[in-house]
Amino acid sequence: MSQIEKIMTREEAVSLRGELKETGVRVGFTSGVYDLLHAGHVSFLAQAKAECDFLFVGVNSDSSVKQNKGPARPINTGSDRMRVLAALESVSGVFLFDERNNNENVEVLQPDVYLKAGDYTKEQLSSAPIVESHGGEVVIVKDFVQGRSTTSIIDSICNWYDSTLGHTKWPNDVPAETRPAAFFDRDGTINTPVPYLHEPEKFELLPGALEGMKAFQELGYRIVIVTNQAGIGLGYFSKEDFFLVTRELLRAAGKAGVFIDKVYFSPFTPAVESDWRKPGIGMLSEAKKDLNIDLSKSVMIGDMTSDIQTGINAGCKTILVKTGAGGTDKLHEVTADYEADDLLDAAHWAMGNLPLPENAS
Repeated sequence: MSQIEKIMTREEAVSLRGELKETGVRVGFTSGVYDLLHAGHVSFLAQAKAECDFLFVGVNSDSSVKQNKGPARPINTGSDRMRVLAALESVSGVFLFDERNNNENVEVLQPDVYLKAGDYTKEQLSSAPIVESHGGEVVIVKDFVQGRSTTSIIDSICNWYDSTLGHTKWPNDVPAETRPAAFFDRDGTINTPVPYLHEPEKFELLPGALEGMKAFQELGYRIVIVTNQAGIGLGYFSKEDFFLVTRELLRAAGKAGVFIDKVYFSPFTPAVESDWRKPGIGMLSEAKKDLNIDLSKSVMIGDMTSDIQTGINAGCKTILVKTGAGGTDKLHEVTADYEADDLLDAAHWAMGNLPLPENAS
């Protein structure tokens, strides 16, 4: 069969299964998301095909993937995922299905052999009794590639880029000139605070936020975001979710002409002793290294006393904005250099009260 012919509906797969049954062909079935095709997938499918003459692969539809793995998945659409699978010699036919398990698939296909990877046991498969009730057998492929998954690939990409998103590439690898930075907290400072924000559609900029950031940029400050994201460490959302929300911020900033040098985040909970979590200065120290920042001439801006304490610890000037928590957290007994109504007010104060960078416009 050609690559195009391999892609079918489940109804067409059932019809083809009937024809194959009459000719005595041993039919196998397996399923999965197959979001980012990797060596583990290829190895498993090759071994699955060795157990049968014709291998059907059911692919979770986009809606079922979101139900199983959250709103950030799939990375690739169902049609794209089927097309990639259909290019494999080991795959004989591929179709999409909406259910969260394979009970309906094995009921209508009645495969001679139902195949799953070795990270499952037969007892875990609710569809196993259905397969056996139709005279089929369940085969667990034991020899599969360990440590390969779409999630691990995404995590590797995230870890490779460490805790940064807004990368600045300096021409010909020449170090950036020394400049101060305006360090911004995110939630409650730039955007409306939402507990454990991880849904891009709930991201909403605060009034004056982009205007204030652009004003600091025009004053010659590097624009750096430093944010605690304990929800990652608590398991409430993933790094992928955080990146999707931050992408909304980067898009909005870009449209407004605000060029964010870098975004740093701390995934640690308060229970973890890490200098990377504010009021520790790990994120600011990393920014100093990455961007050649003069911390003594920089300013830390946020809506919580932990932001102000961070700035003090790093030797920066500090501005508390009255948006978000507005300093009501009372986690630290600190006084900011200035209390601003919003980021635009903060920029106006900085213009008249802070020594400006040499290249200020």
